Amino acid sequence: MKMATVARSMPQPSRPLWIRNFLKEELAPYPGRAALVARMTIAATIVMIVCMTFRVPHAFQGAIYVLMISRQTSRATVESAVVILLCTAIGAAYLLVSMWFVVSLPLLHFFWVIGSFFLVFYAISTLTNYSAAVVLAVMVAVGVPFWDRHVSAETNVEDTLWLCLAVLIGVVITAGVELAFVRLRSGDEVVLPIAERLAAVGNLLTCYAEGRAVDPAIEREIIHLNTQGTSLLRLALRRSDYSHQYSVEIGGVVALVGRLVDLAATLTQLRFELSVHDQRRFRNLASTVAIIRDDLMNMRIPGSVQFNDDGQVTSLIPLLDEMEHTVSLIPEAFADSRSIQEYVPSADDTRRGTFIVPDAVVNPEHLQFAVKGCAAASVCYLIYNAVDWPGISTAVTTCLLTALTTVGSSHQKQVLRIAGAMVGGFLIGMGSQAFILPYSDSISGFVVLFVAVTALSSWFITSSPRLSYFGMQVAVAFYLINLDGFKMETSLSVARDRVVGILLGLFIMWLVFDQIWSARAAVQMKKAFISNLQLLAQFAREPFSKDLKTGITRNLALRETIHTNLDKVRTLADGVLLEFGPSRDQDLALRDRIRDWQPNLRMIFIIRLVLWKYRVRLPGFELPEEIQSAQEEFDSHLAKALEGMADRIEGKGPAQIEDLINAYAQLEQAVNAAPNQQYKLSQQLESFLLLSRRIADLADSLTKEMCD
Repeated sequence: MKMATVARSMPQPSRPLWIRNFLKEELAPYPGRAALVARMTIAATIVMIVCMTFRVPHAFQGAIYVLMISRQTSRATVESAVVILLCTAIGAAYLLVSMWFVVSLPLLHFFWVIGSFFLVFYAISTLTNYSAAVVLAVMVAVGVPFWDRHVSAETNVEDTLWLCLAVLIGVVITAGVELAFVRLRSGDEVVLPIAERLAAVGNLLTCYAEGRAVDPAIEREIIHLNTQGTSLLRLALRRSDYSHQYSVEIGGVVALVGRLVDLAATLTQLRFELSVHDQRRFRNLASTVAIIRDDLMNMRIPGSVQFNDDGQVTSLIPLLDEMEHTVSLIPEAFADSRSIQEYVPSADDTRRGTFIVPDAVVNPEHLQFAVKGCAAASVCYLIYNAVDWPGISTAVTTCLLTALTTVGSSHQKQVLRIAGAMVGGFLIGMGSQAFILPYSDSISGFVVLFVAVTALSSWFITSSPRLSYFGMQVAVAFYLINLDGFKMETSLSVARDRVVGILLGLFIMWLVFDQIWSARAAVQMKKAFISNLQLLAQFAREPFSKDLKTGITRNLALRETIHTNLDKVRTLADGVLLEFGPSRDQDLALRDRIRDWQPNLRMIFIIRLVLWKYRVRLPGFELPEEIQSAQEEFDSHLAKALEGMADRIEGKGPAQIEDLINAYAQLEQAVNAAPNQQYKLSQQLESFLLLSRRIADLADSLTKEMCD
């Protein structure tokens, strides 16, 4: 066999060169980007024209709403229109009815404002319908300052209704544009991006299998997909109307495919020589990836994958074993699934009763987020009232919109927010007021300016999470200045007030979320990962209650928390790349290890979802008493192993080594010894043992890696 030689290039570009390369990667076009930007620009422009033509104030709300939801799938956008309109009516009714009780009592009015901020931030954290959270935030952010003015109640009611109309216009136009474009795009917006990533990886593997140099276009696509990450894909999944079972399973596939792209991107940066055996392995891997992609595209469950190592010949090509392992885990994400079609809702069978996340009450993070957000918005409210400067009330709007567009804060995100506010407010907003708008005497000139700014902002918004918020903040700052009325704003004092309010809101959010009540992304990532280990240990011991209804309710809340935290770890891992300081090298090393452990941990969670059914003896999952006791003993060993891993990472001492392989052997012995003639469970027992063995192998592997 020809021995492989590896040499990894470690370029150290200067900061200006790094910034140039960073922007080049982020702003490079990719399939579908131009169409997405076009949808966002067209919808926002139509909203602006309609509001200007019919003299509708507060048009910025409708335009901002367009940009914030245009990244959803077409189906989800259209189907949520009714919910959005309902939430608009609820928000307006809340303002009008509650103000009737507090408008004449200053102290009660003050507490009402604080309470409203808390309720909105809590809704942002717990509502599964993103559009509903947007509408509620919009209504409160703009409605509260209305009722602080010393004007007649009739004027305040009228302005509240105008606000409803602006939101309504944004909803209807966005849905209309999505319907117009939906015929130009087909397919599942969650599965298609997965298939795109698998196709790119397959093309790369084919190059290696054929022993030829990697096509530069393929390498660029892999690097772009790696840079883009899976954050937007996971966001689309959370907003989809899949069943919870399929959401968890396809979420596992998203994580594994994201890991596969990471490995492929790293592989392109390595130089090595290929043996005939290596080419054969790459060929088999490429063929397997193509089969999995075809199965997903045709809504079939991928079959089990096993890679045969011919003659046990060892390859020195790095990452090849890891890529095979990752690909082999993808079919296992669909443990216990019979048909994907059973989980995908039909047009008449959409998901019901899921407007609020199952862990809304039991997860303390929702309450913490609401308290932090309420504190930030309340401080802004107190400041602009204390200095009697109502023009900077956009600070409250900024707090709510910032909360809607970020999960977890970092210093780098605050830099993007401030830079976006400066560019959109001072450079573009006030610059256009001084040098462009005074010379434009018709709406056509303003339309050209508006389209240019919206397209520019949308192009940034469709970047990866490392840069997307910059584009959103540019648009928000520009819209708040130029779309607050039904005329072109040329007063610099108005622009100054809007921008100062935006900067104040950003500063207070940074102070509360990043300085007073937060930690570095690396610390939060480690904490979330440890929490997942502890929660999985708790999940392994479930159910604690013999009452089936209570057990199922608790199970749903617990697994929703675990599922959310698994995504949170990935999001925070992305944030670690954007943090700098003396501990950066250590943080990056921790990030790499956690990202290596994540796929296995997610697979433990997915398999455990199936094994839980045997614990509670759901129909079709009944086990004899002897096996039930053995399973409880095995689950106890698994829980102790997971807790030991958490203690190890937390620094509480060496992890307690649980002999899970031996524990599985005892479980298998109990299964073989159990009298199963009357149960006729041979097939179920085989599946049960297969899943138990797999979860033992995964947990044992994780324990050994964490103890190294």
